Amino acid sequence: MKTLTPANIKLYLFIIGFMYAVLGFSIGINAYFIPFVQEAFALNRVTSYLIMTATFSAYVVFAIPSAMLLKRIGYKNSICTSFLILAIGFTIIAFSASTVRFELFLLGLFVLGIAQTLLTDSVNSYVTILGPADSAAKRISIMGIADKLALAGASFILALFLDLQDVDLNNLEIPFYSIAVIAIIVGIAVYMSPLPEISAPGEDIADEDLDNSVYGNSKTSIFQIPHLYLGAIAIFFDVGVEIIALGSINDYAKSLGLSGPENYVWYTTLGMVLGYLCGVSLIPKRLSQRQGLVICTLLGIATTFVLLFSEPSISIYLVAALGFANSLLWPTVFPLALRDLGKFTKQGASILVMGIIGGAVLPLIFGYLADLYGHQTAYIVCIPAYLYLLFYALLGSKLRPR
Repeated sequence: MKTLTPANIKLYLFIIGFMYAVLGFSIGINAYFIPFVQEAFALNRVTSYLIMTATFSAYVVFAIPSAMLLKRIGYKNSICTSFLILAIGFTIIAFSASTVRFELFLLGLFVLGIAQTLLTDSVNSYVTILGPADSAAKRISIMGIADKLALAGASFILALFLDLQDVDLNNLEIPFYSIAVIAIIVGIAVYMSPLPEISAPGEDIADEDLDNSVYGNSKTSIFQIPHLYLGAIAIFFDVGVEIIALGSINDYAKSLGLSGPENYVWYTTLGMVLGYLCGVSLIPKRLSQRQGLVICTLLGIATTFVLLFSEPSISIYLVAALGFANSLLWPTVFPLALRDLGKFTKQGASILVMGIIGGAVLPLIFGYLADLYGHQTAYIVCIPAYLYLLFYALLGSKLRPR
């Protein structure tokens, strides 16, 4: 493996940061699409949340093939491949506008989900092992800033072409065909970049750090590592509450009759970025990754309870405050779950990525509850999610049975 120096680590993080931004943008279009598609196809709220399901179900379907592809062609080539698949997905979405078929639109989102699975698997594993294990949350927090700014920026860019007050499917074609071309160009640029192939400690037989991952390398099956599959469940709930906070706030603002509802996702994003900055400054110097996870889950529980009993005009800003509580969930859960896996690192990362299906399941439950009881009451679905994440922080992530 190529020797890593502080200078080239910064360069590689800059390149990967751009990949996170692309990932954030491709996911961010969902938040804008929910109210847009609800009008365009005359859907009820539950059906419109199938947008999330179409995207995130791909994380389960393609997780194992993603691990196999990663092992076969490596991180860099996997990233390039993901951009090609992104281009195909954006093209299908653009084409669906001319056919006015919701099923084709969902297919395009599913293809985007396949690309996001491979890209998520690649870049999160890459950043986690690109330096000391105890500072992985710091690196992921830096990447998270790029991810969430691009996620919120997706709504801003789409608002230039798609008017939520005057819905016209034909307006999808030009921006999405253009984005497809850009995705191909970025994939070529990544292929030509200096990103090296790297490995986790103990992942290579000849690795001089083999002893650092003796726990993972002592196992004969990945299912003998409980902190990993408990971590996948934690990812399920983590992504679920993240997507609820990011994906529902625009719809909630619209239901309250607030002006500029497409811009409210920026409030949630601001909360997440502030949380990431706290992670960058505090982890690992003042807080361990586990302590950061405990604090964020407790904040999430407290904020949700206050949200449930507040005036609607106040509660929407508490949805944005959930962004701050959610900010360090992924940056702490992912490295805690991936730690000590050794030879199982790539396979383990793919199992964690399967947990992203929570981004499809929990928002669907949220949408169902919102139709029955209203948006504000529907946020109660976040409480059990935060409670499980608290369990993982305090106990689940520590399990290392012999």
